[in-house]
Amino acid sequence: MRAPRAVVFAYHDVGVRCLKTLLSGGVEVPLVVTVADDPNENRWFASVADTARDYGLPVITPEEANTPRLLGQVADCAPDFLFSFYYRSMLGEPLLECARRGALNIHGSLLPNYRGRAPVNWAILNGERETGATLHYMVARADAGDIVDQLAVPILADDDAREVYAKVTAAAEIILARSLAALLTGTAPRLAQRIEPGQYFGRRRPEDGRIDWRWPATRIHNLVRAVAPPFPGAFTEATGRRLWIHRTRVDAMRGVQGLPRLFAEQGVCYAVCGEGVLRILAMADENGSVNLTRAAREWQSQSIPLV
Repeated sequence: MRAPRAVVFAYHDVGVRCLKTLLSGGVEVPLVVTVADDPNENRWFASVADTARDYGLPVITPEEANTPRLLGQVADCAPDFLFSFYYRSMLGEPLLECARRGALNIHGSLLPNYRGRAPVNWAILNGERETGATLHYMVARADAGDIVDQLAVPILADDDAREVYAKVTAAAEIILARSLAALLTGTAPRLAQRIEPGQYFGRRRPEDGRIDWRWPATRIHNLVRAVAPPFPGAFTEATGRRLWIHRTRVDAMRGVQGLPRLFAEQGVCYAVCGEGVLRILAMADENGSVNLTRAAREWQSQSIPLV
């Protein structure tokens, strides 16, 4: 009896860990489809292409996902399953239909919440206290197919997106590993999803990181940690230059009021927000990291207005 076969579309840390999970579970992978790295992108995650080559697996990086050529390559593999692990394009129905026993995806949220793009970043931005990973069947509509399994992970008050991604990656590996045997025997559960307004979120752009200092401190703190490096970062204009605020903490200072501004007290840098105060723990400008000790000396004598 031959081993079950799966064509894998994958990228990012989730792609690496889940590809290894399939191989560990005895699944034959005749083809890995991944994304060519963008030389202008800060690639801080593991390489699916390198992992596939390390295992001696055929790997391709097509410019587009739903071409007749790629469809033919996948169909020639006669896959039982098709898996998508953080692949960067939606797969069309002709591709999904190549998988005799089903096409499945790992999504980085607790579906049906946070369907669509950048689910980890959006969850942090909105102040959620948990997110997770979901294994589900793929259909024509994004992130809308039946759920097989999911696992929640906590989002701590000061977690940034990279830290939460690491938790989601671990959750993705766990749910795939514990569901794989049932998928292969055809006994895995399938829970239908309800599609409701407000569940889909779009792609985020670097400009979305601009800080509005009229917001409460907690909301700004959530923005900072949602887009902190290796993502583009939250930024503001002050002292005649652009400043990127990379790490903050909501401070319990009492009696600080007035218009939004940067100031320092006892060698510590702060920002007054529309409501509340943030302690600034890491910051950069166009030249790189800002020395906060030096900045505190400057702000001690004169606060910096924020708009």
